[in-house]
Amino acid sequence: MPDHLHWLFRLDAAATLSQVVQRVKSVSAHRIRRALWQAGFHDRGAREGEDVRNQARYIVANPLRAGLVETVGDYPHSDAIWI
Repeated sequence: MPDHLHWLFRLDAAATLSQVVQRVKSVSAHRIRRALWQAGFHDRGAREGEDVRNQARYIVANPLRAGLVETVGDYPHSDAIWI
């Protein structure tokens, strides 16, 4: 998406969500050599028993709903191992 990021991943015990997000923001901004991210983030954690595939489908279909592509497969940055 041109103005936001949907990201589905599994945390392990080595890092918190805040640590992972901070690291991604830091490394990506450093590599492109400019400020990129707004402060903070919004999360929605998947809890035990929730259907992660439905969440992955929602994320992958977001460019289609936004009118950026005509089919889900046309968006070059979509990939989900849960689908």
